[in-house]
Order: sequence, then structure tokens, then C-alpha cells
Amino acid sequence: MIHDYKFDPAIKDRRRGHGRGRFVVLALAVLAAAAALLHFSGALDGSRNNAELQNPEIPTVGLPADEEQSAPAGHKVSIPLELPPARQTTPAAQPAATPAQPAPQPQVERAERSLLQSMPDTSAEEAVAQTGDKPGEQAHAATEHDTAAMPEMGPRWLTHTISRGESLARIFQARDLSASLLHRIVNSSKTAQQLADIRPGQELRFLLDDENGLEAMILVKSPVESLHIRATGDDFAAELVSKAVERRIASATGTIESSLFVDGQKAGLTDAQIMELAALFGWDIDFALEIRAGDQFRLLYEEQFLDGEKFRNGPILAAEFVNQGKTYQALRFEDDQGSTGYYDAEGRNKRRAFIRTPIKFARISSRFTPKRWHPVLKRWRSHKGVDYAAPTGTPIKATGEGKVIFRGWKGGYGRVVIVQHGSKYQTLYAHMSKFSRAKAGSKVKQGQIIGYVGKSGLATGPHLHYEFRVDGVHRNPLTVKLPKSLPLPESKLAAFKQQTAPLVAQLASVAQGTMVASSEQ
Repeated sequence: MIHDYKFDPAIKDRRRGHGRGRFVVLALAVLAAAAALLHFSGALDGSRNNAELQNPEIPTVGLPADEEQSAPAGHKVSIPLELPPARQTTPAAQPAATPAQPAPQPQVERAERSLLQSMPDTSAEEAVAQTGDKPGEQAHAATEHDTAAMPEMGPRWLTHTISRGESLARIFQARDLSASLLHRIVNSSKTAQQLADIRPGQELRFLLDDENGLEAMILVKSPVESLHIRATGDDFAAELVSKAVERRIASATGTIESSLFVDGQKAGLTDAQIMELAALFGWDIDFALEIRAGDQFRLLYEEQFLDGEKFRNGPILAAEFVNQGKTYQALRFEDDQGSTGYYDAEGRNKRRAFIRTPIKFARISSRFTPKRWHPVLKRWRSHKGVDYAAPTGTPIKATGEGKVIFRGWKGGYGRVVIVQHGSKYQTLYAHMSKFSRAKAGSKVKQGQIIGYVGKSGLATGPHLHYEFRVDGVHRNPLTVKLPKSLPLPESKLAAFKQQTAPLVAQLASVAQGTMVASSEQ
């Protein structure tokens, strides 16, 4: 008789019994394996503890590369913590029958104390966690070591970098130093008054005692110069300290292919040096109009070194520019009173009463002419000046020393400034976007900014309209004969020749490509 197992209860019960039996056997096997594993682990721990009792280790940190390579995988090896050589022996190197001597406790304490001190601003629990000690066993000891190792508060240096807009009063207040203290320091001497002349980027250093009293301070004015102030009882002593600067002479030479700016950079000159070079010859050459491809320049300049490293360029000492075949020279001369200037080889001052152009490296968009088609009025009229095209906001400089006699709006000129130079000469600057601080009635120096390029008035684009008048008559600013400068007095001419003769010789060497580097202290 065939039974359907799905519906036979007896078969169903027998199969359920067999399943329970197999589950019980499997569970017993797992328990037996776990017991064996625990037994083996306990035996391994016991052997390891016995080895540690026979070879006690000194508390250590780190592991050299050679011992780490020989250590068994998964096993951490410890070595002594920078103890004397006689004590740096690993446990494996000692005989098993001779137990190792325990490390002296005071030295261990010093090692722990040093480690705790090296952790800035941590609590005892954090310090314990970072050293790997067990919290329950070592937290109290670590706290005692940390407290014992904390030194008493003493004099300390604080450094502050001055930001734009900061004042000494605010800096002192931030360090709980009183305003009366600042007043006493600044007024203690004429030298100390220089403390009030601070600049963004300079450093102030304070030496404070354990009661936050000021013992000394230093204003680092530059990499070369610093102001030192120290307390002397109820008063303060101030002195300027300067580092020794080594000065060397360097040279550069180049040929104009595209522009003075581009070719000057190719010659290794900085932007500031290129501008300085253009200013030296700005009375002789119009760099916006007269410079040509093939023109040449060469110069000697000073490099300044601190501790054997260059930190900045000094002034140009001598320069030569060949423009359209004509050679111009500029030689730096310092007289016995410390006054410096630039002169040609005959001792004539390079600085003239006027410079040719009020804007550096600008393009001439319209020249002086008696008849020109006006782009706005759409009719022919005379153009009594020179137009220099430049971006809006380009600085405009006074071409000569004088007095501002007008500043304001004047018809088609737009915003305009007129400067009177003595009784004979007058210059006009028109179409400005805005004025500088020089107001009507104020005196201006040659090269001083009087406004900025714009397109106010009758103008189609941003540019400067510049006029030059002699006794009220308009003259061509590009060709007018400018007043000559006075030469050096006879009493200084001999000293000038003696001081500049080596520079002239070195310039000639540069031209021939034979100059040898030189230095001066």
C-alpha cells in the first residue's frame, strides 16, 4: 500500500524527529570546537605571561626598522625609550636563566612626564588615551606627573602682525596693556615716537612677565631695521637696530623688439625697475612716440643681501639708452650731504623742469594740428594739444612743479585741471574721470598724480587731452623746447667725476659683454 507522505502523519513525525537529531549533533560539534579553541588560547596566553615574567620590559615607545622586520607577524616588539647604550638591550638578547633588571622608576617617570608635557592643552584622560595606558590603572598617575611637570609661568614672547586699519591702542588693549602704558612708551624719547608710525604687514613682539607686565617690545619695521624698546624701572629705553646689508652690483642689457616693458622683462628687470628706467630718460625720450625697434638699453643696479640671501633690489646706479642712434646716459651721484640725483656725463641734472608725457606708455591717438575733423562736433577745427588713449582710471601726472589754478568742469574739456608753472608756462589736462586730492590753489610736484583718465566732456572714448602753453600761446607738447636744468656747481663736479668714473667704465664693459660681477659692502 502506497502512502502519500504529505498526508501521512506517521511519516511526518518520523521526519521531524530525524531533523531534531541532526540539529542536536551539529550543536554539540560547534560547542566542542569552541571549547578546544578557548583551551588553546588560554595555553598561549599562559606561555606568553610566563615569558614576560622572566623577561620584564622597560616601558617603551617606537620600534627601529631593523627589529620591526625580524619580529613575527602580529607580534609587537618594544625597545627602551632612549636610555643609555648599556641599557638598550632587547629581551631576546638576554639569557633565559638570568632575569633582566627592572628599569629605574625615576627615569621611567621622567619619560612619561616628558611625553605628557609634549601634548599641548590636553586633559589627563586625553593624555592617557594618547599614550596608550589603561585608563583605570594610569589616569591618576598621569595626572600627578602632568601637575608636577607644569613649570611656573614666566616671561614669554608674543608676536602680532599688524593689519590694515589697526592702531597701537587697539593692539595694546587686546593684550590687556593699558593706554597709559602706551602713552608713556611713545613719549619716553624721540626714538620711541617712531612706534606710532606703524604699517600693515609689520610685526610687533611683546615680552611679558608672569603678571602680564611689559618687559620689552620690538617693532620689526623691515627685514633690515627694527625698533627695540625695553623697560628700565619706571622708564623706557629705545634704540634702532639695523642689520648689516651686503650690496652687490648687477647689470642688465637688452634690445627693443616690441616695447620697453616686454623687452625689459626679457632682460630680467622687474616692473619697478622698468618704470624707474623710463623715468630716468623721460625728459629726453617720449616712450609712447619716439621708441624704435633696435633701440638698446643697459644698466647697472644694486642688489641687497641679508645673511647671504637676496631680499630686494637697490637703486639704478648707471644707465644708458640708445634711441634712434643717439645715446643718453644717467649716472647716480650722492654728494657729501647725502643728497642724491641723476646726471649725464657732463654733470647736468637729468631732472628737467618738465617731463614730456603725463602718462607712461600711453598711445597717441591724436596729435597737435591746426586743422582736424572733430569726431563729436563733426566739423573741422584746430587741435591744440595731444591726445593719449588709455584705459579709464589710468593715473595722470603733473609734468612739472607748479600751482593748480583751476580744477573743475570746463565745457567740452569736461573735468579739467590747469597747472601754472612760474609766470611763463601752463599745462592743461582734460576729459578726466575724477580728480585727485590736489585742489585749486594747492602746489603740486613733478610726477604727482592730479587726476585719472576718463571721457568726460566732448569725447568718444577714454583718453587724456594734454596742452602746453608758453606765455598763453599753445605749443606742440611733443616738440616744444623745454627749459634746461642747471648743472652741478664747480665745487661738486670733481667729486662727481671721481664717483661716477667706475660706473662709466662698467657700463662700457656691459656694452662689450665683458663685465665681471662685483660687490661692495
